[in-house]
Amino acid sequence: MLKYKYKASKNSGSGSWVLQRITGLALVVLMIGHYILMHYQPESGHTYGAVLNRMQHSWYRIIDITFITLGMYHGLNGIWNIFRDYKLKPWAKLSIISALILLGIAFTAWGYSIIFSIPYVNTVAGAN
Repeated sequence: MLKYKYKASKNSGSGSWVLQRITGLALVVLMIGHYILMHYQPESGHTYGAVLNRMQHSWYRIIDITFITLGMYHGLNGIWNIFRDYKLKPWAKLSIISALILLGIAFTAWGYSIIFSIPYVNTVAGAN
């Protein structure tokens, strides 16, 4: 008779699985919006001036930060789930998850710094 030992949900990865699906769905919505805004409407422009003009609206910054955060979580969680399929030694698991977390923090911080480095400029006509 086969015995199955139930793993509590904290060890089963079910929370990670659900978040992977939620972030995937959110990324699809964001990608569709990005495609419509940036590629379907050629007048939106891809020049520095067009990007600077768009980034004067806080909503674009919020959308970009959301895109970076969700994309980084989704991608790195997906890589971690691939490694979870293998029987790794504890030191290998710790090394891999540590590297993924450090890379995630570094690249997310880099993306945030780029978004926050774009200056707000006074675009009101006649203002000095």
